[in-house]
Amino acid sequence: MLRLGWFVLLSALPALSQTPDFDILITGGRIVDGGGNPWFVGDVGIVGDTVVYVGPPTRKVGKKTLSAQGLIVAPGFIDTHSHGRRGIFEVPTAENQIRQGVTTIIEGPDGSSPYPIKPFLDRFSKVPATTNFGLMLGQGTVREQVIGLKDRKATPEEITRMEGMVRQSMRDGAFGLSTGLFYLPGAFTPTEEVAALAKVAGEMGGVYTSHMRSEAAAIVDAVKETIRIGELAGIPVQVTHHKVIGRANWGLSKETVRLVEEARARGLDVTIDQYPYTASSTGLAALFPKWALESGQKAFLERASAPQQRQRMRAEIATAIETDRGAGDPKNVVMASCAADRTLAGKTLADITRAKGREVNFANAAETAIELQEKGGCSCVYHAIAEEDIERIMKYPFTMVASDGGIPFFGVDVPHPRSYGTFARVLGRYVRERNVITLEDAIRRMTSLPAGRFRIMDRGLLRPGMKADVAVFDAARVIDKADFANPHQYAEGFVHVLVNGVPVLEGAKMLEARPGRALYGPGYQK
Repeated sequence: MLRLGWFVLLSALPALSQTPDFDILITGGRIVDGGGNPWFVGDVGIVGDTVVYVGPPTRKVGKKTLSAQGLIVAPGFIDTHSHGRRGIFEVPTAENQIRQGVTTIIEGPDGSSPYPIKPFLDRFSKVPATTNFGLMLGQGTVREQVIGLKDRKATPEEITRMEGMVRQSMRDGAFGLSTGLFYLPGAFTPTEEVAALAKVAGEMGGVYTSHMRSEAAAIVDAVKETIRIGELAGIPVQVTHHKVIGRANWGLSKETVRLVEEARARGLDVTIDQYPYTASSTGLAALFPKWALESGQKAFLERASAPQQRQRMRAEIATAIETDRGAGDPKNVVMASCAADRTLAGKTLADITRAKGREVNFANAAETAIELQEKGGCSCVYHAIAEEDIERIMKYPFTMVASDGGIPFFGVDVPHPRSYGTFARVLGRYVRERNVITLEDAIRRMTSLPAGRFRIMDRGLLRPGMKADVAVFDAARVIDKADFANPHQYAEGFVHVLVNGVPVLEGAKMLEARPGRALYGPGYQK
């Protein structure tokens, strides 16, 4: 009996003293690999910054073991439309993103980006951050550098100069070209000029993403133009943060999704991304006609002081409140932040109009908007989107998830909750509660689909050889907590998050590690 006891003890020793096979072993989770495949129970082994094992439960060991029993193990999520440069250096933890499972953000959307690209990416590389970070080049930024905020066509010489700026930016690491044709100066850009710049990006492997000229009454024509730019430039196209604004336009997603599907059937590479909320967020200037804003704030103030121009401006803004982003009521326009008066955050355009002693109607609300813009403007939340359009767009197989959010200062102002909740909201509300899409498909839309779209070829899948960006969460508990009244609330349900093989969230607690990296697009040249 004694000899048998020693035999049993000795036979166990090799396992106890075994040299670790992995730096980190994630055990016993339901693995959703990002490719849209059914989940399976298994382990994930990581060495350094790389996944080396994904398969059935193994007897191999890791230096560190993270239990995923009863949890989902997925690739880290990729936010394809982020305003993360707002705060990335001041809040490098990006906790609002990490607690949603986001490990990579793509910045530079809506035609606005740092320029030149290289100094920004160099700076990011030197300041430790938690998430990976990539950049698009903004067409509006390029045009403003060359032409300013003028409403005119570019000369051939100016187009040549802008093409050179795109080419150099792609070499510096941009993932492609973004436009904000709704904003200045993008709104002043003819289709052919956009296509000329997009063609350069396309020749270097880039993608074209667009905040289109209209997301309201002219949305169908805007989608047609976006697809046309892809045709002219020979570049993959993304209709970004796709939504339908204004009550009279609700339901037009039937037509816009059909246009995308028909384009794909013709062989054009067109995709979509969206955020899952019935409100958008942008500047108060979104209510203003473009002519009123041409050439910047000084010119606007001169126009606003001219009685006839102010009257014309007021009439057009009133129409926008009635039929566009105001969705028929000034109370649907809510201040997220106003630099000139922080006390206005959370108040509606109706509230502010009433406080000024005016009857709340479209004309008076428009006058209030002009007065706010004269003081520098505000960031606003616009409640003007239908749930039916959200779900229709979400069901389309080539729709990705994107926050359109930033990295906020916790507790400051009243921003759109999308910065805190987008990815968790899809998983909790639209997967678990409403069954709009499956869990596996939702994760595909957050991982491999955006990775392929932006040609981030070493992320987006849990496969050996891929970078070890991993999100581990409880599918039964994951949910967004942020809402429009109280947006500064972190999502719940994420247990472990790894970036480049390093845990940054463990046991639902943020860690000190900052392993994020600058990512570079397909045209990058060192």
